Amino acid sequence: MGFQRLQANEQEIESLIKARSNENDEQIIAFKTPPITCDLQTKESDPSNTEPITSDDNYASWVMKYPSALSMFDEMLNAAKGKTIVVFLDYDGTLSPIVDDPNQATISEEMRSAVRDVAEHFPTAIISGRCRDKVYEFVQLTDIYYAGSHGMDIMAPVRTIRPANADYQTRTVDTMGNEVVVFQPAQEFLPAIQEILKAVEEKTKTIRGVTIENNKFCVSVHFRNIDKEDYFELEEQVKSVLEDYPKFHLTRGRKVIQSRGQGYPIIVSSIPKETNASYSLCDPSEVLSFLNRLTEWWNSSLG
Repeated sequence: MGFQRLQANEQEIESLIKARSNENDEQIIAFKTPPITCDLQTKESDPSNTEPITSDDNYASWVMKYPSALSMFDEMLNAAKGKTIVVFLDYDGTLSPIVDDPNQATISEEMRSAVRDVAEHFPTAIISGRCRDKVYEFVQLTDIYYAGSHGMDIMAPVRTIRPANADYQTRTVDTMGNEVVVFQPAQEFLPAIQEILKAVEEKTKTIRGVTIENNKFCVSVHFRNIDKEDYFELEEQVKSVLEDYPKFHLTRGRKVIQSRGQGYPIIVSSIPKETNASYSLCDPSEVLSFLNRLTEWWNSSLG
């Protein structure tokens, strides 16, 4: 569960990425893991979900509808020839496994290397509901874009930014000494977010297993480890806090990109579910395989 001042500013994210791409001829590859430890609409943890537990046969049928991006790789990339490929990646469940403790969701060296290789050839962004600083701490790659707090905190390499409206943009130095541009349109709401954080912590302190995460421009309430009978109480307590803050709202975070008639949205899930994606991958190991194939495809296209 997460809430924030505004919905993710997709246009701003897109404008940063386009600084290194042809505006009129791009192909987007977007990976998204359905929320599991966060967001109240999550089916895996929602006790109101009445869908039956699915079998391998159901998953196989689901994959027929949302084919594996690995099996469709050649077809996808053949259609992208001559276009600028832009890669958007989720973090939890895509680059790292889903774990009970969000602070332990570390990325493997093998996955980090794969993302680094992809970013050498394609503009690459990691977009997460987490605090941007936390994702950067996990990934530790300097030549990619980071969007945290559902897009309310964006960081990009300076060399990729063209002259534009400088509102909310700040040049700074990251923890590795690299000059970057940071876009933070909701800074004026930080005091209110801290008030909400404290109120949610107080309201939910008696609910065993709940974890409150301060993601700077949004607050995440992790409920994966709570008892099912406490779910609705947790939801009501969080909603009661927001009654005093009408400019804030709960986010539902199911969509990655809106329908644009271009690009390849890919869902990363081992459980069948409704999605706006076109293709699927089962887990981070398949994401790793896809990213490695993308680099191999680039190298082979040079021959």
